[in-house]
Amino acid sequence: MSTPQNICLIGGSGFVGTELATQLARQGKNIRVLSRDLRKMKSLRVVPTVEIVQVDPHDKTALTDAFRDQDVVVNLVGILNTSIGKGGTFDEAHVGLAENIIMAAREAKISRIMQMSSLHADADKGPSEYLRSKGKASRLLQESGLPLTIFCPSVIFGNGDSLFTRFANLLRAMPFMPLACADAKFQPVFVGDVAHQIIQAIDNPDTIGTTINLCGPETFSLREIVEYTAEVLEINRKIIALPDGLAKIQAFMLELIPGKPFSRDNYNSLQIDSVCDDSCTPQPTPVCKIVPTYLGKMNRQSRLQHYREMARRD
Repeated sequence: MSTPQNICLIGGSGFVGTELATQLARQGKNIRVLSRDLRKMKSLRVVPTVEIVQVDPHDKTALTDAFRDQDVVVNLVGILNTSIGKGGTFDEAHVGLAENIIMAAREAKISRIMQMSSLHADADKGPSEYLRSKGKASRLLQESGLPLTIFCPSVIFGNGDSLFTRFANLLRAMPFMPLACADAKFQPVFVGDVAHQIIQAIDNPDTIGTTINLCGPETFSLREIVEYTAEVLEINRKIIALPDGLAKIQAFMLELIPGKPFSRDNYNSLQIDSVCDDSCTPQPTPVCKIVPTYLGKMNRQSRLQHYREMARRD
């Protein structure tokens, strides 16, 4: 099997997609990034070998046309909360899109599908709509018979993430932090490691038919993540762990706010720890190597040195 050269990213304008496209471009791959909103593509416009195409992934005909002449399709689309409009529900964004990908991939004769799911996604037993819909999407793709690799990461961190960056913004704005599900566990995995694993799988046909769990080298409770964020920011904030009843009320109240910083479905997702079992080999990059580069008070010289080291590693 020849090495795939033409890679199509759905959801490529997002956090993981931007990193993946950048790494693929370094290898000379041709990347086609599909997006409904071209305004989100500013950072990728300057990346060599990236072609940006405006496509509604819920338009089956347009999706099929976008897949033609591509070797691999990588689906990175995921929503953590529902919204108004097409693709705004969990089933539409995850399950409906998987159905469209199956149809379009068959029509366009795609040779590989890479699906971004989530750790502990389960169509039947997932505690939240998010995890159940991610599980349903993966099951549909598995049953389609298409050559498929599934990735199931814990929470992903890196510059522009929705983990440390989000808590940093909240900590700066609030005199104290009321925290739901403070004991929930995570193994945060670096976005650069996630992209690297996807690229390795693209070039390795032995990964067809496999599910790859992705976790970092360290386990943190949610409280420890917030405490570490405050430490990097060099600010003191009291963290108040909410009892379960108040956590549910907080989730209900916050999902009414635009942007839904926390919702009842998020609360339900936190009822299962996002950690890998002992059979999973942890990814190498620790939180302490990356988070201070985008949240901390590093001077310009040390920041440049960090990026030089990361470039040499790549």
